[in-house]
Amino acid sequence: MIVGLTGGLGTGKSLVAKEFKRLGAHLVDCDEIARELTRPGSPTYDEIIQEFGSGFIKPDGTLDRKALAEEVFSDPGRLKRLNEITHPGIIREMNRRIEGLKKTHPGEIIVVDAPLLIEVGLHKKMDRVVVVYADEARQIERIMKRDDISREEAQRRMGSQMPTNEKVDFADFVIDANGSVEEAVGAVEGIYERLKVLCKDSKEKNS
Repeated sequence: MIVGLTGGLGTGKSLVAKEFKRLGAHLVDCDEIARELTRPGSPTYDEIIQEFGSGFIKPDGTLDRKALAEEVFSDPGRLKRLNEITHPGIIREMNRRIEGLKKTHPGEIIVVDAPLLIEVGLHKKMDRVVVVYADEARQIERIMKRDDISREEAQRRMGSQMPTNEKVDFADFVIDANGSVEEAVGAVEGIYERLKVLCKDSKEKNS
């Protein structure tokens, strides 16, 4: 079973992904894939530098992600261009990992953690979709603290994505992450148990 996991910035999606993995799901992390594909010397890295300039290279040669984020989140056209460069490779590698896991772990739960799952239409390829939700004010506070940025910058970054309350409309399961970590973990555990039942039912139906 392929489960898409998404949510807005600052909702706590990373915590939820880690919890699914701890419980036994196989995780395909699209942010991790993006980092791997933009390592120095990679074709994607070279294309980004060619497009955006050498000012986004750190002294150690790696991509200055914070500076690049500030650049693209202040200009929708630049963000679109960055996505055009990175998304095809990310999606190819995501699909490769999913297919690999389906062969090595047939019938088991694979969670695909993708921030733009719905925006780019990947939710249509998933068997189930989980959305992590938090109120806008809470999202902004978390983004400011996590990335050490201003309120205005946090709002700008949030504005580049589909509002989380709209993502909820595409969800089979919603995790309310407004409360404590313990409450979020409990919600993940409950959903994982339900996914295991659905997975088992699907296997029995196809056997």
